[in-house]
Amino acid sequence: MDERLKQRFDRETASAPVVIYMKGSPEMPQCGFSRNAVLAFRELGVPVAHVNVLEDPEAWSGIKEYTDWPTIPQIFVGGRFLGGSSIVLECLESGELKRLVDEAQGAGVPA
Repeated sequence: MDERLKQRFDRETASAPVVIYMKGSPEMPQCGFSRNAVLAFRELGVPVAHVNVLEDPEAWSGIKEYTDWPTIPQIFVGGRFLGGSSIVLECLESGELKRLVDEAQGAGVPA
């Protein structure tokens, strides 16, 4: 992976407790999977930062290489890659998502 792009993703994923690379925005998701991911965090009352991959072709392809994960959305909590929307929903149901978000917020990751 291009070092400049890697540094970009390192910076973006650490910029907030929750960062989602998604289709659309949290206010207007452009696919059901992105919508489900946003709704999981809304259920916890947690704001999300986002990158709209529909408007950023470099992010669309690059984030997949960065994480070695083939699909969008891609969710980061506390600067660490969590997975896609199905993993986020599983973590929400088990209570793990709240714990991860609480840790990220407590670690001083900017809100």
